[in-house]
Amino acid sequence: MTIIKNIKNKIRYPSGIIYMLSVICMISPILFMDTLLADTDVEDTTAQETTKAEDKKDSWLDGSWIPQSVQIHGFLSQGFVRTTDNNFFGESANNASFDYREIGLNGSWRVIPELQLSMQIVYRDAGLTDEEGVRIDYGFADYSFYSTESTLLGMKGGRVPTPLGFYNETRDVLSTRPTILLPQSIYFDRNRNIALSADGGYFYGEQRTEYGDFFFDIGGVVPRTDDADAKFSITGNLPGEFEGNPSWVGRLAYEWQSGRVRMSVTYGDFYTQYNPEQIPGQFNLQPGTLRFNPLIFSAQYNGENWSLTGEYELRRTRLEDFGFPVPNSDRTGIGYYIQGTYKFTSWMEGVVRYDDLVLDMNDKSGANFQSLTNRPAHSQFAQDWTFGLRFTIIPSLLFSAEYHRVNGTAWLASIENPDPSKTKQRWDMYLMMISYDF
Repeated sequence: MTIIKNIKNKIRYPSGIIYMLSVICMISPILFMDTLLADTDVEDTTAQETTKAEDKKDSWLDGSWIPQSVQIHGFLSQGFVRTTDNNFFGESANNASFDYREIGLNGSWRVIPELQLSMQIVYRDAGLTDEEGVRIDYGFADYSFYSTESTLLGMKGGRVPTPLGFYNETRDVLSTRPTILLPQSIYFDRNRNIALSADGGYFYGEQRTEYGDFFFDIGGVVPRTDDADAKFSITGNLPGEFEGNPSWVGRLAYEWQSGRVRMSVTYGDFYTQYNPEQIPGQFNLQPGTLRFNPLIFSAQYNGENWSLTGEYELRRTRLEDFGFPVPNSDRTGIGYYIQGTYKFTSWMEGVVRYDDLVLDMNDKSGANFQSLTNRPAHSQFAQDWTFGLRFTIIPSLLFSAEYHRVNGTAWLASIENPDPSKTKQRWDMYLMMISYDF
């Protein structure tokens, strides 16, 4: 219970709903057990009472008190990072950083055929980029109110994974993402928590036809604002906090031949507000707003032993009313990647990817940014060649290794590299991670 109390203190509005859903997910099996025990007939004889007690003991030990529809899983991952220059997930520049680990426990309970409760608690440490420790990644109720052989309609509510592109909803587990780091042009790790999930509700549906299967998600959410670098990159160490405002996101997807071909388009309007802490006698920013609009096009082809994936994003970002030294800005960035994977054997897989990010499509080289701010031009773009291998040691134990050749620093965390003038434009990164799923 101490862990839950600590989590509750870290979660903002609407924390009451999220906390309640999380507690329900955790204690539901116990409540179910109590109901079963309450309905058990009490026998009068001593022999019957003894038998009953023994049966109850055996039931507790073999786990049969848990409803059969309850599933509990988890993962443990430990990473290694080394860079030739610039810090990523700890002091990695010309140094071995082991400050990258992920531990998670998730569970679901199909209460009735139409209703499922799900929750995941995670401990994550990724250098200064993520020091939040334990947090609730998601905790929500999923109710399907209409279901036929070809059609499904439902609703989700609580803290729900955000439907962005192909990988965002499953980015938390190494075995469900193609590489240790997802393509940073689309899936920023410096803002992982903000992107992963949000508090709110979604309406979703599926329609299966002879021409392929169609899926959609659309919802209203309040963005999370618990990534340290998101604040630091805008306001530095000035006192104050960001909070989420009502926002929305939607995704339309298509699959052909059970996923041989996959396509989707995603759009969102995410809105947050900065509330400065007014300290008399000190410099303070003004209440400002950050608005973020991603438009993502995704496509994938899956062959027998290989797959080819590409995603393209237009990303509009607006900053308003912060005051000096944070000027108003309205920029549209571009991010895209193309990635190929090949399964050499049942236990070894390789990946090659080219990933390209530009923060302002009207200043691709960063020259205008440098002249206005006196900060490096290379902080406005990043091109990344990735080469990786992964090995399935046993079905639940995975080892991954990858090499990145990077030109630019646009997706580096500012909080890890507080002096931009000391960053290097061309740098290499080596990563390894071992992960166990259960």
